[in-house]
Amino acid sequence: ARRTLPHPGLAQTGFKAMKFNKAVSSARRTNRKAHFTAPSHLRRRILSASLSKDLRAKYGVRSLPIRKDDEVQIVRGKYVKEPASKVTSVYRRRMCVYVDRIVKDRADGRQVNVPLHPSNLVITKLKLDKDRKAILERRKAGREGATEKGKGKYSAGDVAGSAPMADVD
Repeated sequence: ARRTLPHPGLAQTGFKAMKFNKAVSSARRTNRKAHFTAPSHLRRRILSASLSKDLRAKYGVRSLPIRKDDEVQIVRGKYVKEPASKVTSVYRRRMCVYVDRIVKDRADGRQVNVPLHPSNLVITKLKLDKDRKAILERRKAGREGATEKGKGKYSAGDVAGSAPMADVD
């Protein structure tokens, strides 16, 4: 019989691996199908980009769904050296974003926009309206609430105060 390693989304209980949530599949094919056939309202969340370090510090939020007039910097791929520019459109059906001045020449001489995935972008300037401000406030409040409960990252002092790993057998 073939032995396989347990999936990271499974809890180890003795010899048997058990999932935390029965409604969520850990099968690769099921997750890929869910991703590529996702409806528009879920694609919005899939098409999220991280915020730059200064925006992250200002708003206390790590990433946001990208939208039309955000200013982005390309951080991976062929166009990484291009300066920060505006998002001209978010194409949910094709799961891509079109950015100003990122074009390529076709064989017939036409210039066409290059599709980019938001995971290769960093948002450097947000287009803020009342809905987006409400999202930022809500997410920042949730994050601050979690740190009050003692959740989140450990500081160097917390780790230094604990027993050294050499004592563990």
